[in-house]
Amino acid sequence: MLITNSPVTAANAVASDVDLVFVDLEIKGKQARQAGRSTVISGHTLDDVARVSAVLPRDRLLVRLNPWDADSSREVEAAIERGAGHLMLPMFRGPEELELLVRAVDRRCGVIGLLETAEAAQRVGDVARVAGLSRVHVGLNDLHLALRRRFMFELLIDGTVPRIAEALRARSMPFGIGGLARVGEGLVPAENLLCEHVALGSSGAILSRTFHRGGIGGGALDGAALGAEVKRLRAAIRERRSLSAAALAELRADTVARIRRVVDSG
Repeated sequence: MLITNSPVTAANAVASDVDLVFVDLEIKGKQARQAGRSTVISGHTLDDVARVSAVLPRDRLLVRLNPWDADSSREVEAAIERGAGHLMLPMFRGPEELELLVRAVDRRCGVIGLLETAEAAQRVGDVARVAGLSRVHVGLNDLHLALRRRFMFELLIDGTVPRIAEALRARSMPFGIGGLARVGEGLVPAENLLCEHVALGSSGAILSRTFHRGGIGGGALDGAALGAEVKRLRAAIRERRSLSAAALAELRADTVARIRRVVDSG
């Protein structure tokens, strides 16, 4: 998934084998939660949904809503009217909010739960049983803040994400985990994190802001460059899926060591 409100970047992303383009409406409570963090608050609008949907097949457009509240039913209608093929609900605390979204959607588009609260992590088995839920994405940034961890990828090695993944697999619920930088980049490189995706059964990730860097004047990558980076990432996924159990375990041990070094460095 690639987050953008640019129709040009959105079209380039789909042409580059990105599965979903991600218009991000979430703003409520986000600035307070992530104060002092080097995170991005997108500031996208419903007009952006319409502009991006004009250049994409409907099933390639994902819209992240605000957390469920009294305005959510209207936001759902507005996003679907403007072409959303999937709606993602952030910051839910249990199955009840997802059930409200499923009812509001009424089978008109896909429903994705963004699991990023301590309460949702505790009730993941109930979440996975929600009829009409298409998939779950484990949001490491807000979840690590909620659980008072020092580094978001610490959740991969402290038992949190493996437990969530096990519960989702038990209900055959498709899921993804966090984000990935470009191959060779990041405090924990994408090629390391992919070992965890493969081992845990994840089938999705949000492409980080590194995929927006490198174009002319520091802007977004053009179609050819973006396509090359996505191709490298997909090749790394295939390579890790082909590894023997012993070889994958060795790479996972290296990933654990890298994450521990970041955590211990403070």
